[in-house]
Amino acid sequence: QVQLVESGGGLVQPGGSLRLSCAASGNIFTIHTMGWYRQAPGKERELVAINRMYSSITQYADSVKGRFTISRDNAKNTVYLQMNSLKPEDSAVYYCKASQRNGLPDSWGQGTQVTVSS
Repeated sequence: QVQLVESGGGLVQPGGSLRLSCAASGNIFTIHTMGWYRQAPGKERELVAINRMYSSITQYADSVKGRFTISRDNAKNTVYLQMNSLKPEDSAVYYCKASQRNGLPDSWGQGTQVTVSS
């Protein structure tokens, strides 16, 4: 199984920046995709960005393109989400997800709160 721990959330003013981190441990060699998702109150969880572990392929939600960047540090088994030009509508709990090969279930982190407010 894979364990994920997110960090880096907090309160930031509109236009500000935050960087989220997701550290993976356990059976990390089965992971083929890492992603960030978010869920605002009363809304469904939505994809923010994903990164394919064995290629340079990334994918972003239209609402964050040009503002957010997903990256990874393989040596640290950590995936990052750099969030710039934050807007109040970016406020949500952000979750990290690891998708695994061989039919293994997805793993989710505990979530980290991001609040964008003046």
